[in-house]
Amino acid sequence: MASSNKAGRVGEEVWKTRIDKVNAELVTLTYGTIVAQLCTDYDSNYAEVNKQLDKMGYNIGLRLIEDFFAKSGTQRCTNFRETAEAISKIGFKIFLNVTPAITNWSGDNKQFSLVFDENPLADFVELPDDGKSQEELWFSNILCGILRGALEMVQMQVDAHFVSDVLRGDETTEMRITLIRYIEDELPPED
Repeated sequence: MASSNKAGRVGEEVWKTRIDKVNAELVTLTYGTIVAQLCTDYDSNYAEVNKQLDKMGYNIGLRLIEDFFAKSGTQRCTNFRETAEAISKIGFKIFLNVTPAITNWSGDNKQFSLVFDENPLADFVELPDDGKSQEELWFSNILCGILRGALEMVQMQVDAHFVSDVLRGDETTEMRITLIRYIEDELPPED
């Protein structure tokens, strides 16, 4: 990635010309049904629901990265700032048609936030009014897992978690991404 503007143009170009579109309401309702079923299956143990959403997302991310490279035609990023630009302006644009803002960089350039003006997974959603969900459930936690899985495939171990969500009554929906380490390519032990 050469620049922020280039990433934005690539994301927009791919969205307009190379993506088979799926009805957004279908995706939203299907995802909402999955979350509702997990809440039922885990008897409103929202910590476990969050964990399962993250796990599902991680497995999706392991495979989605190949689709990302195939559709975008981009190369690997050279640093974590370029990675953030690619995630926001190409990845989210291609797969969800949103472009979250990149903010709150740490001094060492190993942490940043993605702030979502809109979250298509959360359209038409109201969290259960059980006194716990607004404090414990991260409805879109699958996105954190997707980022973890995808970035692991390009040798980056990251932590991704939500710090705020409009569904919980917060002003914004913000995800925090932290680079833990670059994963070294390891050769399998010789037999």
